[in-house]
This record gives sequence, structure tokens and C-alpha cells, in this order.
Amino acid sequence: MNRRDFLRTASVAAGAATLGGVRQAQANADGKFKLKYAPSFGMFKELAGTDLFDQIKFMDETGFRAIFDNGLPGKSPAVQEKIANELAKRNMDLGPFVLYADFSVKSFVLNDPDVTDMLVKKMQMGVEVAKRTNSKWALVVPGRFADDMEWSYQTANVVDNLRRCCDIVEPHGLTLVLEPLNAWRDHPGLFLTKISQAFEICRAVNRPSCKIINDLYHQQITEGNLIPNIDMAWSEIATFHLGDTPGRNEPGTGEINYQNIFRHIYKKGYEGVLCMEHGRSIKGKEGEQAVIDAYRKADEFSV
Repeated sequence: MNRRDFLRTASVAAGAATLGGVRQAQANADGKFKLKYAPSFGMFKELAGTDLFDQIKFMDETGFRAIFDNGLPGKSPAVQEKIANELAKRNMDLGPFVLYADFSVKSFVLNDPDVTDMLVKKMQMGVEVAKRTNSKWALVVPGRFADDMEWSYQTANVVDNLRRCCDIVEPHGLTLVLEPLNAWRDHPGLFLTKISQAFEICRAVNRPSCKIINDLYHQQITEGNLIPNIDMAWSEIATFHLGDTPGRNEPGTGEINYQNIFRHIYKKGYEGVLCMEHGRSIKGKEGEQAVIDAYRKADEFSV
């Protein structure tokens, strides 16, 4: 490397470090977490009470900058709108809701008019939820694989069905996030299992409204190699799910080094939501406080 290239590289690195320092100072100044870890409703019901809006208030005041609600479509339109308004007032983000995740049937892998009709109705419903809640992402699991069809034909059908879905959601600013799930412990028989597979499908669909949700709990079980896979698939990853393994509880209770992962994606400039889709290793108020403490510890990375 010549002197000019060295100075240019050093300047870029210094600029990135400065921006990282500014983000960290801003996050720390108001007691907020550096990244948008998102609890779900019920995670802090012992500390905050059972009222949804008391829980949002508690999450905000504890330092969380987002929430997620897998069951959002099942709530009444009035409650959906009220949640959105409360989050907007508190400058909090809303993570992906589950739009389609039927683990019991073959669906996306088929070229079938009935499947197409079902998916069209699901996507239209998702658009209405997104309109009421300002949601940016909706989670999709493509269902089971077919053991009587060549894998390549199944993949092509998944791509075609996703393109049809994108035709519906994309004009409304809604992005579908595909979730690969582990087949070894939790979900045998599903079509989508790996980040590399989801990456390939997103590239084939080739639409800005088709991305990946990287569930680090599932991917540690399926393939490990978490940070390199994050880097390889980075252009297609829109959001994350969190959970340690074994146990699927808060960071620090299993084998995943979440502090290193959080540092890594923070330095890459990630500003999306990280859904805390896990349980608690301890019951009651003590367990809920343990979750908060675990995220404080994992969030204490330096940049």
C-alpha cells in the first residue's frame, strides 16, 4: 500500500470510528440501549403489569427503543392503531409481525391456484395491518418441503409465489422478511432452514420487499458461523430475532457471544430492530430483571 492509499484508508477508518462514538454517546446519554432490542408484550408483565400500554411505557423508560408483537394481526384494528400511536409518541419502532407461518402444510413450494389465492388474501390482510400500524416488516415462513418433488422445482415455486406476494405488499412500503428455522430441534420438515438458502431466494426474487430475518437462536443450531454468515448475507438481512441456545432464553444463558455480535452489527451501521424472541431463565420479577440486566451487559460493548 502506498502512502496516499494508506492515508485515505486511515481517514475513512477514523471517520467511521468518530461516527460510532457519536452514536454510542447519544445512546448512553439518555439511558437508551445502543441497538434497538425489542421486547414483546408480556416479557415484563410482572414488573410493568398486564396493560399493554403500561408495558410500552415501562420498556421505553427502561431504555428499550422498540417492541415486537408476533400476534399483532390478531388484535382489533382499534388496538393496533392505539399501539402505533403510543409507539410514535415515544419514538419507538415496531418489529415484524407474523403474517404467514403455517408449519403444518406445504404451501409456497407448490404451484397451486388454491395456494396462490390463500397467499393473496394473507398479503392483503398484512397490508391493512401495516396501514394501521405503520409496520415496515411482515414475517413469512414458506411452510413445509415436498418429499415428492425435486428441490429445484420447489425453490422455483417459492420464488414465483414470493414475487406474487411482493406485487401486493411492495406498493404499500411493506417488506416481507423470510425466516429460516432450525430442523434439528424445533421445526423438522420446513423448506427454509439456512441463511445462505434465504439469501439465494431473495436474490432470485430480486425485489426490495423480500428480505431475511436472521434468527440467531435458530441459526446457531442449524449452521453456527454466525458473524461470517451475517456478513455474507448482509445486503439481504432486514432484521434479527434473538435468543441464546441451549434453552432459548436471554443472552448470557447459552453459548452465543451476543456482545460480540451486537458490537459487530453496530459497527456495520445497523439501525433496525432486534426482536427478543426468547423466554426467561428465571421466573417472576427476578427473571424479568435478569433479562434487562443481560441486555445491559451485552450492550456494554466498546466501538
